[in-house]
Amino acid sequence: MLDHEYTTKEIFQNNFFNDWRKEMTSEEQNIIKELEKCDFREIHKYFVDKNEARKALSKEEKQKLKEEADKIQEEYGYCILDGHREKIGNFKTEPPGLFRGRGDHPKMGMLKKRIMPEDVVINCSKDSKIPEPPEGHKWKEVRFDNTVTWLASWTENIQNSLKYIMLNPSSKLKGEKDWQKYEVARRLKDVVHRIRAQYQADWKSKEMQKRQRAVALYFIDKLALRAGNEKEEGETADTVGCCSLRVEHIKLHPNLDGLKHVVEFDFLGKDSIRYYNKVSVEKPVFKNLQLFMNNKDPADDLFDRLNTSILNKHLQKLMDGLTAKVFRTYNASITLQEQLKALTNSEGNVAEKLLAYNRANRAVAILCNHQRSTPKTFEKSMQILQTKIDAKKKQVEEAQQELKKAEDEFEETKDAKAEVNVEKKKKLLMRLEEQLAKLNVQATDKEENKQIALGTSKLNYLDPRISIAWCKKFGVPIEKIYNKTQREKFAWAIDMADEDFEF
Repeated sequence: MLDHEYTTKEIFQNNFFNDWRKEMTSEEQNIIKELEKCDFREIHKYFVDKNEARKALSKEEKQKLKEEADKIQEEYGYCILDGHREKIGNFKTEPPGLFRGRGDHPKMGMLKKRIMPEDVVINCSKDSKIPEPPEGHKWKEVRFDNTVTWLASWTENIQNSLKYIMLNPSSKLKGEKDWQKYEVARRLKDVVHRIRAQYQADWKSKEMQKRQRAVALYFIDKLALRAGNEKEEGETADTVGCCSLRVEHIKLHPNLDGLKHVVEFDFLGKDSIRYYNKVSVEKPVFKNLQLFMNNKDPADDLFDRLNTSILNKHLQKLMDGLTAKVFRTYNASITLQEQLKALTNSEGNVAEKLLAYNRANRAVAILCNHQRSTPKTFEKSMQILQTKIDAKKKQVEEAQQELKKAEDEFEETKDAKAEVNVEKKKKLLMRLEEQLAKLNVQATDKEENKQIALGTSKLNYLDPRISIAWCKKFGVPIEKIYNKTQREKFAWAIDMADEDFEF
């Protein structure tokens, strides 16, 4: 990890050094006292060389490795569920390494320990052939629980959280679960107006808890905020969601940038990703927030009469299966559908339609705060693309000159051969202009999406039937939107959605 930017961060270095010292012998502890004096370049070179050697293998050697991997996949990568042979998702445990986390995680750099058979709980049916642990080891436990969908689990040492071996996303069970999730969100569409009318009325309630619940629900609906689950003390980073916001996480501005009643949010959300937003809200929401913040310290809860379970209990009464999370799925899917209608030009070519799709997807990613840091390779790949654009522009200019020459020749001679030449030059110019337009679209797309993660919403919050219906309607190949693995995951949607599907 030496050439990774994580290793330049002080918190990463400190966490790593603390954990490393715990693994040292007392003799090593006496010698190794400062991380700056340690030189890891030799072991780094060993791994780099190993990687290069793997890349340089002959075709036959690579094929042999592939066959070995396929053999392991065949033996460990499948299970029988309700009489059907199903593919298992991640059937390998993660090797030991240094924890990175997402965003600015306070535990980055800590040592992720090796998972031993003694850590692993196996879950299968009583009459099945129970997997053998490696020689000299035994499983932590073997259980027969058919109420859950995981096949093995263990607790990882960094955040003390459970990790599971699950079925592959393309399995029948996962597909059904996926479909149910989007169907619940579609049902919300029929009652959302009633729910909105109710929480708006509750802004004036005599009960403080109702007011807090109504304002929190407004934020979850309007801003697609996560509800925020309560965490154990000291369990992980100081991340919050809507219900666990503190007074210090918001600032109120009666007037800001020409807008009235502006709420400025600044907090760490899921995966320690910063959520920063300035939003103009309804006047009663603004007044309520002033009331909720009255006589409170910065570290006090903003919604002190509310938590996620109180909110979800209330939502359950409004619609069967409704939780705060459903709003996120609903608003993401509706946003995509509306944006696609507004942005797609049916006359455009496939590249232009894909740009429209990515712009629609980006509107959702921004709504859901799916950020990423600019990829390290961004500048280089943009330079390569720009070089291609410049070369293509030159070709277009040359083709324009060639066409002009051919047209002049035809004007002079009125010769049939010269006419054919003009048509030929016209076609070439058109083809080159199309290629240039395509490259320009690619550059725009790349620039606009450098800090937005489009994949998260596409795979978890957007009803795939919207994208598939759009592809079918506008003649865009589905593989341009979903790769092979994603098409397997959404096989149910590909079968189900025709071009007239409406979320």
